[in-house]
Amino acid sequence: MNGLVSDAETAPPSVLFVCVHNAGRSQMAAGFVRALSGGAVEVRSAGTLPAEAVNPVAVEAMRERGIDLGGATPTVLTDEAVRASDAVITMGCGDACPWYPGKDYQDWELDDPAGQDLDAVRPIRDEIERRVRALLTGLGVDPVA
Repeated sequence: MNGLVSDAETAPPSVLFVCVHNAGRSQMAAGFVRALSGGAVEVRSAGTLPAEAVNPVAVEAMRERGIDLGGATPTVLTDEAVRASDAVITMGCGDACPWYPGKDYQDWELDDPAGQDLDAVRPIRDEIERRVRALLTGLGVDPVA
């Protein structure tokens, strides 16, 4: 043994959030992981049928928490993104989400913020934050705030 640590032993855990349009729930969840993990978790988000842009009400709801999603762009879900992730969190995409053995899958049943006003999106955002904090704890990462 040469005393070097392999990349697999030092690589941060990786999480993929998937919803249909990658415009609301998955974007908010990814934003919370980035903010609360302090960079200790690699995060991706994607959609099975991505929208043209992130939901502006979701952007505003996250801005209230000091998290900027303004530069986020909906991305199509790929097999590569699933393979590269340790945990895959789905949010309403059902059978459209690919499944691979050996991955930690969770399905978070959350209301869709599409077409909702800010007052309706806030509780969705707050529930996502609660679940992200629990996810980070489960990954052995202490949330930073």
